[in-house]
Amino acid sequence: MLIHPWDAPRDDTEWQTWLAAHDFGQLAVNGLPGEPPFVQPLHFAFDAARGEAVTHLARPNPLWPALEANPRVLLSVVDDYVYVPGPWQAAPDGPPEHGVPTSFYTAVQLSCTAHVVDDPAEKSDMLNRQVGHFQPEGGSSRATPDEAPYGRLLSGIRGLRLVVTEVRAKFKYAGKKPEEVQDRIAGALAGRSGPGDDAAREHLVRRRGACA
Repeated sequence: MLIHPWDAPRDDTEWQTWLAAHDFGQLAVNGLPGEPPFVQPLHFAFDAARGEAVTHLARPNPLWPALEANPRVLLSVVDDYVYVPGPWQAAPDGPPEHGVPTSFYTAVQLSCTAHVVDDPAEKSDMLNRQVGHFQPEGGSSRATPDEAPYGRLLSGIRGLRLVVTEVRAKFKYAGKKPEEVQDRIAGALAGRSGPGDDAAREHLVRRRGACA
């Protein structure tokens, strides 16, 4: 992923705050020799303090042999994306039809070392961490080995602890454009008010002046 200086996060807090609210992504696993990569959509719980994400998958999932052969994986999350028409991007002193269309989006890529977890107690702990993240208000029983309601189901899954080794993040929202163009795009996003437009506009306004 190409990251220009004006699209880079200002600090770790920026991408960590965004990722805390975006907990569904795609796990890319290197395929076995002669096979393409596996790409698995999944929910996950990211813990910035521990530097890891936890998740789980069904035991019959076909990616396990490839994952065990090469535990280097990439967890990719993309959201707050919109299409930006060319005229919105046109230079202040140029004709609208000369503007170049583009995409706005936020992307965070976590390079990780994957650790497969089969121990029932460890899997229970990971599941409870995930449920605590997604259901902080409670309402679900805790997973405990050999106890209802989830104990008998633990054998059907395998846990994944993804230890983060590198982070690449990008906030692509007209960071290099003049303020006049940024204002035009922000107004156009507000007027269109389509899917993702409000979030993209918030990023653009928040990051104003972030260009190098």
